[in-house]
Amino acid sequence: MIVTTKATDFTAAAVLADGSIVEDFKLYKNIGKKGAVVFFYPMDFTFVCPSEIIAFSKRAKEFEDRGINVIGISVDSQFSHFAWRETPVEKGGIGRVNFPLVADISKQIARDFDVLLNESVALRGSFLLDSDGTIRHAVINDLPLGRNIDEMIRMVDTMLFTNEHGEVCPAGWQKGDDGMKDTTEGVADYLSKHEADL
Repeated sequence: MIVTTKATDFTAAAVLADGSIVEDFKLYKNIGKKGAVVFFYPMDFTFVCPSEIIAFSKRAKEFEDRGINVIGISVDSQFSHFAWRETPVEKGGIGRVNFPLVADISKQIARDFDVLLNESVALRGSFLLDSDGTIRHAVINDLPLGRNIDEMIRMVDTMLFTNEHGEVCPAGWQKGDDGMKDTTEGVADYLSKHEADL
């Protein structure tokens, strides 16, 4: 279990949002002002992955506006990432997505995040990191199961809310909802006002 622990820092090759290739992309230097979403996908030039990567790219500004950087990772090389970005969507590519794609050729990053399947590819792991690198939320999907970007944005909002207000977020909490005090009285008060909404 890695939630509540600090993510292992790494240095790896990556293709940046502007299409440039770097050999020394560092996780901790690329966490946003308020955190990061690090997500793993199995391989470039596959089928479920483009839908997720493009969905993240279309919502990247929503993460950015919250101070959260998005970072994608697979076991492919930076050159494969670059080629996939340069391939149009209608020809099986992902287009020029606007966040970095990290090359985990050694598979060590996937091992460190405990998503490596059969020493082969990464499962669909999504991790929400706080600004100091602490992993606050994690979800891991099997290969055929695509992830929900709306839920990751909701989890970002819950983290930011709890960080700012020191309250906890109940089931189904959405941005703009009330939080509740982390006490017996706080829970009772919240439930008396919102039980019908649960």
